[in-house]
Amino acid sequence: MLLEPYAREPTFERNPSSMRQRIPIACLAAFATVISIYLAAFQWGWVDSVWDPLFGSGTETVLSSRESETMHRWIGMPDAALGAWAYLTEVVLSLAGSERRWQFRPWLVVLFGLDVIPLGLVSTALVVVQGVSIGSWCFLCLVTAVVSLVMIPLAADEVWGTFRYLRAVWRRTHDARILWDTFIGRPTEAGRAVADEVAG
Repeated sequence: MLLEPYAREPTFERNPSSMRQRIPIACLAAFATVISIYLAAFQWGWVDSVWDPLFGSGTETVLSSRESETMHRWIGMPDAALGAWAYLTEVVLSLAGSERRWQFRPWLVVLFGLDVIPLGLVSTALVVVQGVSIGSWCFLCLVTAVVSLVMIPLAADEVWGTFRYLRAVWRRTHDARILWDTFIGRPTEAGRAVADEVAG
């Protein structure tokens, strides 16, 4: 493996890429995936009703609303199915890579952050806007929105650690090529030199 000569233990106070930190994100995303698949099954007509302990038929009203049908036409699938796909990618991206991916696969961490943080905020906003505009609320949709919000700070720590590392490489070299090589995971002397400094 090309990166092995530069491998060293992270020196963050808390390793931002540790599995101990990433597995809870994967579990939350998997939970949201299952919920989204269940909601999509109703939108596809595979199940006749949806469980909702708070809003009664509110969930079915939301899932069958004109807004939901419009999104279905735009994206070619039920919005819940799109949510399931997004959460599933979060499961995959949260588990991909080693516990040193902040250093050796920064692109993977950034991709993971883009999946969890902005999309989590957007999906949460859509759930709220949809509920307000329709006048009905979907309990399980709100559950997935809460899951999205909980995952954001969990993912942000690793993303911030990776940006600290890349920023340190840039400050040391001011060389876009070296920064790019570091970002895509190609071993660089500058990357090796600042690996410990970013945790200071």
